[in-house]
Amino acid sequence: MIFSKKAFFARVRLSFALLAPLFFQLSCFSSKSFKTAQLSIATTAGNTVPISVEIAMTEEERGQGLMFRKELEDGKGMIFLFEKDQTMSFWMKNTLVPLSIAFILSDGRIAEIRDMEPQSLAAVNSERLCRYALEAPQGWFARSGVGVGDRLSVESLSVENITQ
Repeated sequence: MIFSKKAFFARVRLSFALLAPLFFQLSCFSSKSFKTAQLSIATTAGNTVPISVEIAMTEEERGQGLMFRKELEDGKGMIFLFEKDQTMSFWMKNTLVPLSIAFILSDGRIAEIRDMEPQSLAAVNSERLCRYALEAPQGWFARSGVGVGDRLSVESLSVENITQ
């Protein structure tokens, strides 16, 4: 099939017009800077486990989450803050690293911990109404001795402890 020069450039412009929003969206995701905080989890065994988190507070930040990250070190994660208790639903679209998610009640108690697989579109839902969700590298909660019933220090989510 032979194309004229005019038809060729028209196709190139159309392709660019269709792909430009995708490239813009990807560049926004990769350059987004989240606020951070140092949190601690008090275990029922009497230990305190620190975790450094990025904070997803807005709908946009919660939608982006940990998408497109190539790695996530133990002791680091992302906390998702919601305005009210609700049944939560997460998926792993465009998330490249395996994660565990803790669904957390408004008083900071961990209600459940679930594993999630990279790139999965399967919904991972909380069984209870929760206020927070904490994502960490898959298996980190178990490796750190953190389990259901342990308590995240929600006081550490105060404005003074959140940095840019």
